[in-house]
Amino acid sequence: MFVPKLEKFIGIEVYVTGSSGIGGVIRQYAEDFVVEEVLVDGSRAEVNLSESHVKDGALGSSINRNRYLLCVLVKRKWDMFLALKAVAKQLGVSTKHIQIAGIKDAKAVTAQHITVEGVSAEEIQKVQVKDIEIRPIGYFHSKLSSYYLLGNHFHITVRAMSYSKPAIKGRITKTIEELEAVGGVPNFFGHQRFGTIRPITHLVGKAIVQGNFKKAAMLFLAKPSPHEHPDSRKAREQLQVTQDFKQALKVFPRQLHYERLMLKCLAKKSDDFVGAFRRLQIKLRRLFPQAYQAYLFNKSLSRRIGKGLPLNRAEVGDYVVNVERSGLPMSKMHKTVTTRTLVEISTAIQAGKMRLAIPLIGFKQQPSNGVQGEIERQILQEEGISPENFRIAVMPEISARGELRPAIAPLNSFLLDEISEDAINPSRRKAEVGFTLYRGSYATIVLRELMKPRNLIKAGF
Repeated sequence: MFVPKLEKFIGIEVYVTGSSGIGGVIRQYAEDFVVEEVLVDGSRAEVNLSESHVKDGALGSSINRNRYLLCVLVKRKWDMFLALKAVAKQLGVSTKHIQIAGIKDAKAVTAQHITVEGVSAEEIQKVQVKDIEIRPIGYFHSKLSSYYLLGNHFHITVRAMSYSKPAIKGRITKTIEELEAVGGVPNFFGHQRFGTIRPITHLVGKAIVQGNFKKAAMLFLAKPSPHEHPDSRKAREQLQVTQDFKQALKVFPRQLHYERLMLKCLAKKSDDFVGAFRRLQIKLRRLFPQAYQAYLFNKSLSRRIGKGLPLNRAEVGDYVVNVERSGLPMSKMHKTVTTRTLVEISTAIQAGKMRLAIPLIGFKQQPSNGVQGEIERQILQEEGISPENFRIAVMPEISARGELRPAIAPLNSFLLDEISEDAINPSRRKAEVGFTLYRGSYATIVLRELMKPRNLIKAGF
């Protein structure tokens, strides 16, 4: 089955379903892609204001400026880090005083929980930033972190489909049946982890892991994309030729915020590439080696599927992880499958008590054994990388220990809401779907199985 070159470039080389796609376009409008965060206690951040779903007793009632104010942040077409920076600026605090449970899509309408240290509900309510809304809920007992995140609920409109309503319904139904048969969706890292318009995050990460910060900086700053804005592309192409950082600072468009932060450093000291990266927030810097880990994971999972190895059963040498009652995997509670334990573990996987897992390679995480291990070691050999390379000596704070990631993501509460005529695209149809995924899994991976897009850019990925 045809897989776009852009997906292969980020390590996604296969589909797990053989059904025909519905085609179409996502994100024609930001409101076509709605993400609402769900915490482990069942609290759901809602885009539209309604009664709070926070569990009784989760929050304190008295205002105490030394505690953490829990809020719902709703944003429309905002980069996560820039949104937090804009909010922090209005509050007069550092972005370090704002905590999140998970990063949300920029090309979407998203609702999520945040905690803010040392501010009152009244101060929060005075924040006014275009396309951002913050609603204080109450006072939480600690900083928010990914520990509290269960997952995300998605409501997505796929537009501009050329097939008839019965054909669209039939194809969606068939795809979902196939996904249910294998236990869910392949847990690939989605397109936004790498960038779709300019998918270079993992390339930057590889250069950093190899210790080549100059190459990493030039990839981030100067590698152009045919799909980005012409002004941005021209500025990058010019820098690629001249390597004149002072001139680049003058011509790089203002919207290239992160690039300009690095250029300000390099304009003063043209060989301080490590210092230039340090101008970026640590959360952003960590994304680079993490994106390279994600690329290696995607390659490993693709080859497993390509070899016909199962995702809902284990093979000797595979890693498996335990599953909490909530459905979340416990990556630290893992086993390696042996001949003796194969039947027992496969039974546990079928019962939903365990999941097959593939390593996110890091300096503490070694490849699998068995056939899966052979796949992973071959990829590392092709890349010229070893697990120890993820220990980054000159910037230890972004070193990547590695961990295990489930190979499959359960698809919960899938609902085909409606198929109707698309008024925005005459003579075409639209479909509205809803589903929930556990944290760390990507809606775009569900959508690619449903849509089978031939051109990711035109399809809105």
